[in-house]
Amino acid sequence: MIEKLVLAFTIAFLTAAVVGRFLVPWLRRIKAGQAIKENGPTWHMSKAGTPTMGGIIFISAVVLVCVTVGFSFMLEGDFAHIYVLLLALAFGAIGFLDDFEKLKKKQNLGLTAGQKFLLQVAVAAVFVYLLRRIGMITPNLYVPFWGTQWIMPEWLYFAFLIFVIVATVNAVNLTDGVDGLATGTSIPVFFFYIAAAYAWGREYLSLGIFSAGLLGGLFGFLLYNFNPAKVFMGDTGSLFLGGAVAGMAIALDMPLIIITIGILYIVEVLSDVIQVGYFKLSHGKRVFKMAPFHHHLEMGGWTGKKWSEKELFALFTGISALFAVISFFGINGRFGA
Repeated sequence: MIEKLVLAFTIAFLTAAVVGRFLVPWLRRIKAGQAIKENGPTWHMSKAGTPTMGGIIFISAVVLVCVTVGFSFMLEGDFAHIYVLLLALAFGAIGFLDDFEKLKKKQNLGLTAGQKFLLQVAVAAVFVYLLRRIGMITPNLYVPFWGTQWIMPEWLYFAFLIFVIVATVNAVNLTDGVDGLATGTSIPVFFFYIAAAYAWGREYLSLGIFSAGLLGGLFGFLLYNFNPAKVFMGDTGSLFLGGAVAGMAIALDMPLIIITIGILYIVEVLSDVIQVGYFKLSHGKRVFKMAPFHHHLEMGGWTGKKWSEKELFALFTGISALFAVISFFGINGRFGA
């Protein structure tokens, strides 16, 4: 069992490392450069022109793992990893459309907010419906740390799951604001998913294969995305990543665990919501120097210390790792963990 997880990680890491060697120069040649927001930190303007859509690097890695290492599970009728992969790919496709529009217009504006939201809700609804039809989920909300379940009306539970998916996807997208940040923040999350799948036994191993594949792909991608980044994951990568984070939580039937494993995603979203809300209510005042929260730290908010991108990477990865460990204790005892 452990051998398949190690194999999935290794294949994905090597695939991402090799794909990146060819993809990054190609993206540079076709001038697939990222446009930088003018209202962002001024020093980010130097990143203008850095290739985007680099998420293709880890996406290709996990796809390869799912159809090779995961093939034996499909022969046995276990397609759980494929369902999560398809969800993530659908969100990645939305991100690709957004990235393509930005490149075509040569500015940091792609699909409209309304277009993205409708597409995301549609994808999430199809995923939830599919998992319900095949019996992977029931309208019983598992509560980590308490080890109990809340029986909910089916319509309410599935509306909640759609909300969780869409919110998580956009939260991960917000976290992708400095070199390697979304990558580093997400690495402990997939370590957690691997540990949960391994602890819960053979029935969940295909989901562990998906997580190990994406983990290896993220480590391979980090070779090119760590500061100074040679490539950005773009919305192609960040929406795929968000779909994978949410899809795994739901496929493992524990959507509430995102509250702890995704604590930094939540902080990023809340900082944005608080900033916008307070700005409107106070007629121009701000709580943060800039939102989301990582930009606040970058600009020396509260303490005066201006965090470098490498320091932010270390901080977010470390906090994410801590909460991944805490989260594992929160599911201890479920399904034999």
